[in-house]
Amino acid sequence: MLEPKYFYRKLDSLLAGIGKEKTGQDFLFNILMKLEDTFGTDLQIRRGRIYQEVAAGFELIYPVEEDDNDYTDRIPSDTYEIQLILRSRLYLFDDPGASTPFKNFTGFEYSVPAAFVVNSPDQKYIFVFELMSGWVREEIEFCLNAVRRAVNYRLFSEAVIGELQQAARIQQSLIASVPPVIPGWDIAARSKPAELVGGDLYDYFKFEADEFGICFGDASGHGLPAALMVRDVVTGLRMGVEKHMKMVYTLKKLNEVIYRGSYSTSFISLFFAEFENNGNLFYANGGHPAPLLFKKSGLVELQPTGLIFGAFPDISIKRSFAHMDEGDTLLLYSDGIIERQNGNEEFFTVERVKQIVREHQNMGASELIEVIFEEADKFGGGAKWDDDATLMVIKKVKTA
Repeated sequence: MLEPKYFYRKLDSLLAGIGKEKTGQDFLFNILMKLEDTFGTDLQIRRGRIYQEVAAGFELIYPVEEDDNDYTDRIPSDTYEIQLILRSRLYLFDDPGASTPFKNFTGFEYSVPAAFVVNSPDQKYIFVFELMSGWVREEIEFCLNAVRRAVNYRLFSEAVIGELQQAARIQQSLIASVPPVIPGWDIAARSKPAELVGGDLYDYFKFEADEFGICFGDASGHGLPAALMVRDVVTGLRMGVEKHMKMVYTLKKLNEVIYRGSYSTSFISLFFAEFENNGNLFYANGGHPAPLLFKKSGLVELQPTGLIFGAFPDISIKRSFAHMDEGDTLLLYSDGIIERQNGNEEFFTVERVKQIVREHQNMGASELIEVIFEEADKFGGGAKWDDDATLMVIKKVKTA
């Protein structure tokens, strides 16, 4: 047997290489070659090959185009040996009396086939090696199982990351990156997802005569499930606005769609508002933390006018009214901002947000957002954000 420290050091190096190996068409081939290069002599591993699952069988994909090999090119899935590998995940065919599709490649020289299966989300592969005289079961099983688990992890993690990246691109394409330019208004927003994709949303809607609308929401949880909810909500609202549906009717129909199409534990808070040139705004608030309207006369909180979306098949939601004069500031936020924690597990709180806005109310919309994010990040000691955090600021300004 190999000296344990030597064995573990080489195995650790091999596994680290698997973790860093660039995925792609040759990923599995490179892993096989690394395994043979690292342990071929020490563990008596030779002549590796890879079979890929195809219709009703497994087909040799590596090595290819070698006229002098005598490997079996295709093995049916219902073959006893294939079933053993799939059930056991790793199998050593060391019965001297057994004949397998993997045996006797080296003529009269002693060899034992060893095979293990790896899986991507939509594909299976079988690695096969020959164990030459002098192999040790404990070392072979430990090494090949470690490699099998490492390759499985890479195949699945790459697939998941690919799906998340695709979801992130879809979400980024849905969430408006540039606010509309409306005379008499200064508008900005910023979202910071806790993961690659998030559950916070905002959007803008341009109407006639320089009037506009906005939506702002927060789906339960974060990550991919919340991002899928965001996609459905943004798409549904855009369709309703484009068809000139009434605000309350659009939101009630949206709730029905969310309720039918989501998991029972999924829901979303949503604020929707339409702004007129004269500063009037009509809004509906479905369970979202009250947006803060900072006026010269004081603070007005735009409280919920209905329940969160997706919790019940039918909701009661009403339209309400507010007015913004020149110099007023409307701030919308998700709970990721106010629930940011410091090292003592204290929350950032909405009161701190209010104080920041009061102290910097003369700033432009985008500058004010940056100040709030900077203060919240500093409050949390620069640590990773635990929840999606989003801000929108709408200021009524003097028309040029």
